[in-house]
Amino acid sequence: MKKVLIIFLLSSFFSLLHSQTIRPVRDNVGFCWDATEMDAFIEYLTQNADTSVESSSANLVGGISVHDDYLYAGRVYFPLFNKIRTKEVVIFGVTHGTVRKEMNNLKDVIILDEFDKWQGPYGAVSISPLRELIKDQLPPDDYLISNKAQAIEHSIEAFIPFLQHYNRNIKITPIMIPQMSFERMKDVSDKLSKIISNYITENKLIPGKDIFFLISNDADHYGEDFNNSPFGTTEQSHREATDIDRKIISEDLTGKFDFNKLKKFTDDIWPDSLNPAPKPLWCGRYPIVFGLMAIDFVMNAYNAKGIRGTLFKYSDTFTEKVLPIKTTSMGVTAVFSLKHWCGFFTMGLYPGQ
Repeated sequence: MKKVLIIFLLSSFFSLLHSQTIRPVRDNVGFCWDATEMDAFIEYLTQNADTSVESSSANLVGGISVHDDYLYAGRVYFPLFNKIRTKEVVIFGVTHGTVRKEMNNLKDVIILDEFDKWQGPYGAVSISPLRELIKDQLPPDDYLISNKAQAIEHSIEAFIPFLQHYNRNIKITPIMIPQMSFERMKDVSDKLSKIISNYITENKLIPGKDIFFLISNDADHYGEDFNNSPFGTTEQSHREATDIDRKIISEDLTGKFDFNKLKKFTDDIWPDSLNPAPKPLWCGRYPIVFGLMAIDFVMNAYNAKGIRGTLFKYSDTFTEKVLPIKTTSMGVTAVFSLKHWCGFFTMGLYPGQ
């Protein structure tokens, strides 16, 4: 009888393991999903880091990051991700056009998933218990659970190989942010932030040491392929467009967070049918606003200091071109030229002063 019971328990255990759903990789070209290659890639970035980048890991609690191809943006990812060693990360991701089309242009709710784990180059990545707390405590009208939406979006998975390289036991809370009004974001992020703050308090977590916050974003998508070339497609137009990106980062996102600066950011970035002036085509404009609101609230609840932003590195695909790494299965998912380029940056979020 004991032998039968042991066999039954083992069978149930292995059935449970087999039944676990693991989110598959979406982009197997632009990102790195092989452990040996990822190790070699990090070694290359370490040896070829941009020495002009000034960044500090002291008190770093969050960041805004590029999610473009590694062979384009590897040197831009690196100054942020080589400082992250926390046990878990909350990630605010983009809802790209592909997802909006498949999901009938959903808006005004955050998007969660119910995968048991996510695939990473060093094995499956666990989900933080925070995700289920959000489902239990956030009003049902404020969120949608969709494995489909999370499976066809790449802006969150872009971070996993870097995070897992530095911490094999990393846990994530993936949250996609679609289009919302400024006031709707304030409302939902306020409620979400209270849940996160309580989770931090109850588990005695320290932001920056135990839990980290990441916002996914790519800056201007410029060129004829994007129907976005208001300055033309010359080297001068490239300088003009990247200067606008840098100006927005400097004026709206750098320094101490406040809602006036964030509102200015929405004026500088968000589409406005009443104002036909050209605006940069950033794909992370909604997660940046939502994420900064949420992180600032959490940090105010934690130490009453809020957050401040520091730019680590800005660049673009035309400037960076393709990193000269030969022994890799990675590739690029789009061309680069003066007629087709994408801006991107990383910045650190620190406690405000």
